[in-house]
Amino acid sequence: MGPREPNTALEALIEEAGVSRAGLAAHVNRAGRARGLGLRYEHTAVARWLKGQRPRGQVPDLICEVLGNRLRRAVSLDDIGMAGPDAGHPPAQGSSLTGFVERATAVWRCDAQQRPHVVAAPSVTGTGAVMPVWEWENPPEDADVSRTGPTGVGAADLATLRAARDHYELMYRRAGGIATRARVVGFLNAGAAPLLRGGYSDATGRQLHRATGALVAVAGICAYDSDAHGLAQRYFHQALRLAKASGDRALGGYVIALLVNQSLFLAEFRQSVAFAEAALRAAGREITPALAADLHAMQAKAYARLGDRSSALACIGRAESEAARIRPGREPDETGYVQPGLVDVQVAEALLSLGDLPAAREHAVAAVRTPAHDRGRVHRLAMLTTVDLRRGEADRAAATAVEMADRARGMESQRLRDRLRAVRADLAASGSADAERAAERVEGALRVPL
Repeated sequence: MGPREPNTALEALIEEAGVSRAGLAAHVNRAGRARGLGLRYEHTAVARWLKGQRPRGQVPDLICEVLGNRLRRAVSLDDIGMAGPDAGHPPAQGSSLTGFVERATAVWRCDAQQRPHVVAAPSVTGTGAVMPVWEWENPPEDADVSRTGPTGVGAADLATLRAARDHYELMYRRAGGIATRARVVGFLNAGAAPLLRGGYSDATGRQLHRATGALVAVAGICAYDSDAHGLAQRYFHQALRLAKASGDRALGGYVIALLVNQSLFLAEFRQSVAFAEAALRAAGREITPALAADLHAMQAKAYARLGDRSSALACIGRAESEAARIRPGREPDETGYVQPGLVDVQVAEALLSLGDLPAAREHAVAAVRTPAHDRGRVHRLAMLTTVDLRRGEADRAAATAVEMADRARGMESQRLRDRLRAVRADLAASGSADAERAAERVEGALRVPL
């Protein structure tokens, strides 16, 4: 059994109730005596609950009773993160959507407060990584997501959420995830959380969950770009649950594409292939050409890293076929990242892994020649530099690397820094005087503090 997951839902309710750990333990002991139980809990027991331990017997019900009395509302086992036999595993998607909202918003608060157990949490593997995808793909669906709340949610609120998603995604592309993450998480806490707890019909609720899910996905991208992989994974899983509640299969497919990308980075190549297949299968006709092209291209990279040449080439063919079908203006905002040239740079990476250097360079050059936002431009230049170095063309690689370094300066992105370090090392090892000078230029860009 893997490590337990911190019970952020319980922590959030304790904080909201304004009770200390010792105070909660004393209240639980008192409530237990009313039921004829001789309990002697102290603050250390509450600390164990917050780390993911589920107390035995009637104690979880007593915790709900105590917190419910203080908050003057019903509190369920789902709300305190103890709906299952082991609080170390997240409750299934079929559990209360209200409980999910409380757990999700607790993570947002903990991220905003830089709580180490959330910010530095490791990514989960095995069942913990696969189950959210399986639950998104399979029944049960949410029959009704309406909610009674203190304030009504209207069209203007939904428009605000959508505008925020666009704003923070653009900020991420220009400045990187490290600079953007605190801002998007702050908006989730101040802007999205109150709306999720508001009042809305089923139809409005589905739009609300979709808009929030798309925004949470951006928070996950920023966490991934900040090297907080466990936190990024939790945000992606939250976005997937919100996508399911919205009924929008295409949004779910987009979120899974983000999980595929993270799995590739973490070298979980078979998982990358399986996740991409799940997205393509479950999204079905709702999937757009841009998203399908990206999923096939990422599958090609995974197969190439696994040494499966025939499967990689087949996926490259599908990616290029889908990319040719992309029509501007017919894609949702979320797939705007699949800009012209993106599939080329993905294919170049797959071909590089397969050792087909001439074809890899052809695609890398095509990617560089196609306009892209600043962040994408840096990645494309890095790929072309790497291909040319692998081909033994160090002087040509050096010229490309200089432009890459100049464009990367000032971007607060851990992923870009990783890419620049790798290119710098390759340049320095090439033995070319021009490449060594380019390596120094890259080193100068890396000295800019994050």
